[in-house]
Amino acid sequence: MGSAVLLDPVAERGKYLASAGNCVSCHTRSRGAPFSGGVPFETPFGTIYSSNITPDRDTGIGKWTQDDLRRAMQQGIAAGGYYLFPAFPYTAFTKVTDQDVDAIYAYLRTLKPARYRPPSNGSLFTLRWGMAVWNALYFKPGRFRADPTRPAEWNRGAYLVEGLAHCSACHSPRNWAMAEETDRAYSGGIMSHAVAPGKIRRWSAINLTDTKRGLASWSIDDVAKYLSTGVSRRAGTFGPMNDVIANSLMYLKPEDVHAIAVYLKSLPPRESPATELTAAQAHAGAAVYKARCEKCHMASGRGGIFNGPPLAGSAVTQADDPASLINIVLYGAQTPQDIRLGVWETMKPYFDVLTDAEIADVANYIRGSWENHAPPVTPGDASRQR
Repeated sequence: MGSAVLLDPVAERGKYLASAGNCVSCHTRSRGAPFSGGVPFETPFGTIYSSNITPDRDTGIGKWTQDDLRRAMQQGIAAGGYYLFPAFPYTAFTKVTDQDVDAIYAYLRTLKPARYRPPSNGSLFTLRWGMAVWNALYFKPGRFRADPTRPAEWNRGAYLVEGLAHCSACHSPRNWAMAEETDRAYSGGIMSHAVAPGKIRRWSAINLTDTKRGLASWSIDDVAKYLSTGVSRRAGTFGPMNDVIANSLMYLKPEDVHAIAVYLKSLPPRESPATELTAAQAHAGAAVYKARCEKCHMASGRGGIFNGPPLAGSAVTQADDPASLINIVLYGAQTPQDIRLGVWETMKPYFDVLTDAEIADVANYIRGSWENHAPPVTPGDASRQR
């Protein structure tokens, strides 16, 4: 995870905290040096690239002080006084304690300096002064405050989820200004990831709240096992969660993962009303399902220990936006080698097998069967994911 040298206790703790924050995924471009930046983030306002956070003095943060990193993480202001953009989730990192930020700083100082300057951001991202207005409207700085009415484990989970793990960054809807909608926090979000130069793929992050379209059917142990291994009886990882699990959550202590699960399971239910599928829409894909899906996911949609994960009650299948469901049908699970799905077969891609109309039909069948509820999918939705 970035350094092979023997670390002092503070830097070792910082390495652990950097893992909790999944810093390596967002700051390591494909085939680039660890933490040297250059990862593209696609937004409606253009592309923004992650910065080099190695201790290179010219292109990284080698000249930064401890206080500089505190200001960046807790206030969204970089060394030099310029505003950062919330693609760097300072809106969550503001909750991280000074002590933990200082430990992360100590760890980053042990990394091998990498001389690399990321590409320039999109033209709108030269207007950093506009972030002063954005921050005034949408940013609430301040450290995490424990809830004295809650157990210590719950507060530890809340600290990690709301702070370093910044789960809401992907799992909450955003408004026109790309600010998280706090009144709909954790009810599901949308993200775009670059999968190749010039190729962007849309993903939907699931609802993490205690609703039937979210985590209501998951136990605390289900959540903890999924987060720490990438697989539970409820689901197997794919898509952007591959990096989150393989580069971050797999390295956390069992007690921290359990605390995260405890906190997530306490989130109150939030969801948007689902447009009802017509009977014709819900049954159009029955034949495709029987031919392509039933062997692993069963006629009941419940899957099986030796077959595949359940689709009945699945948060992925019932997401408001069907992007992730379509992606796994098109491209398969694409699970990293260091994540093992146990006895389940790896989902194979149907990119060259099913037409857009067939993908829409089978997606609607899945979203409208076994008491699932989700808006309808169109062939155009499938086409956009190719």
